[in-house]
Amino acid sequence: MNERLTQARAWLRQDPDAETRDELAGIITRAAGGDPAALADLDDRFGTRLAFGTAGLRGRLGAGSNRMNRVLVAQAAAGFAGYLLQRSWSPERADRRPTVVIGYDGRRNSRRFALDSAEILAGAGLRAVLLPRLLPTPVLAFAVRHLDADAGIMVTASHNPPDDNGYKVYLGGADGGSQIVAPADAEIAAHIERVADAGDVGLLPRSSDYEIAAEEVVQAYIAATAALAPAPFGVQEMRWVYTAMHGVGWETFSRVVKAAGYPAPRTVDAQRDPDPGFRTVSFPNPEEPGAMDLAYARAREADAEFILASDPDADRLAVAIPDAGAEGGWRRLTGNEVGLLLGRRAAVAAHGTPGASLACSLVSSPGLGAVAEKHGLDFHETLTGFKWISRAPGMVFGFEEALGYLVNPETVHDKDGISAAVAMLGLAAEARVRGTDIAGLLDELGAEIGHFASGQVSVRVEDLSLISDTMSSLRSQPPASFGARAVASAEDLAQAGQGAPAGDVLRYRLADGSRVIVRPSGTEPKLKVYIDARADTSDAAVAAVSELEAAVRELLAERR
Repeated sequence: MNERLTQARAWLRQDPDAETRDELAGIITRAAGGDPAALADLDDRFGTRLAFGTAGLRGRLGAGSNRMNRVLVAQAAAGFAGYLLQRSWSPERADRRPTVVIGYDGRRNSRRFALDSAEILAGAGLRAVLLPRLLPTPVLAFAVRHLDADAGIMVTASHNPPDDNGYKVYLGGADGGSQIVAPADAEIAAHIERVADAGDVGLLPRSSDYEIAAEEVVQAYIAATAALAPAPFGVQEMRWVYTAMHGVGWETFSRVVKAAGYPAPRTVDAQRDPDPGFRTVSFPNPEEPGAMDLAYARAREADAEFILASDPDADRLAVAIPDAGAEGGWRRLTGNEVGLLLGRRAAVAAHGTPGASLACSLVSSPGLGAVAEKHGLDFHETLTGFKWISRAPGMVFGFEEALGYLVNPETVHDKDGISAAVAMLGLAAEARVRGTDIAGLLDELGAEIGHFASGQVSVRVEDLSLISDTMSSLRSQPPASFGARAVASAEDLAQAGQGAPAGDVLRYRLADGSRVIVRPSGTEPKLKVYIDARADTSDAAVAAVSELEAAVRELLAERR
């Protein structure tokens, strides 16, 4: 444990943040006195470091190499600068400075981490451009392409708990403003490790010679997004509710709504403005139980036709509709239902276009393939994450079931909850003009391609070894059935063939045409199971999913 105390004291000497210095100093004092809890705390904070991967960094705020803090961010920024300088150098372009755009959301320390990054990038000789204020993640992704930047950094932990923050990066040029994929993640991580090994981040050169992006960048995003789905005539009486879930979505989205000509929504005022404590929800994620309760109450009060909800950094979208059979009279659509509606919208617009495609992650609804087939488009299944979906050849629309949608690939190569919301407004408005609604659109889609239903079983764990143990058990003893439904084939995508998506994923195709997929979450301590069924009626598909969910829970209980 002397090693941990040595690490902690070295960290303390280089930490520029008074809050985390005080926090760590207290822990060191107690640990040096033999306090078992403090010793265990040091081991947790310094026993490892937050790993930089394709999703960047994400973790709990606090002092230590296994937390998000100013030391770790300084190391990441300096490492990323080294990677970009090495990547962009050539004899013909030796005098060109790589450009990096930096954005941040409303979480604790987001602005501070963004400023540290700008100063360190500028100090390393790069052109650093800081967005003018806290803004949604899609605006940063847009800015990378709009400014023809070499890279982008977004400081956000999306919909994670309040004490988390994160740091994700994008690459311009040939990568088109998408999030990074291998081998860039390992190469960047190696540069970061070299900075960390060198010692004191206080010795890193810094410069205040960074730029603040002009408001024109935000205005260009608003104009491009509003142009996706201008309001049709006759929808000014449309009643709908919006919540920003305590995040940064409202200011930008409200301007897009106005520019596109839609009536303003009734807002959930308690959740409209940025609040790093997310005080009205346990988890600021529209998928979590209870997160939409205030929106449902506002919708009942306003007699609304539908609800749109952003997550805190506004890169995801939730949609809810009235449903007399649901508790409280409202039901949140699944990400698959929204994805299929938006996919159909894109497919109709691109019908028969050679090379045009729809794309989704392999755990998302197979219904998108049916939509693509009906409209003469190609279809691609990818690994989870928009770093893969955004790279699908010819993609005109992409989605993943976790409420992420890419509806405007000409401008944003990442999921974008604001442009998806405008596209949903367009669908709802057009349906209203025809005398139907979003529920009616789902019925129409089912009549065209069959009725698809999906479900998910998520198991959150404290001990990450439980996830790997469960995956190992499923590999060594593959299930022969899920309840009464026999397994027709089992695939381990860790051993996928060339050209197929490969990852820590198990896929089971059942004899009745249903599908079950198991994988660890890439961002949270969860094991996730995705269930899909297709039937002649909506009720039959939902019933099949319900039965499979029960069977999956029983199987996981046996294997843990």
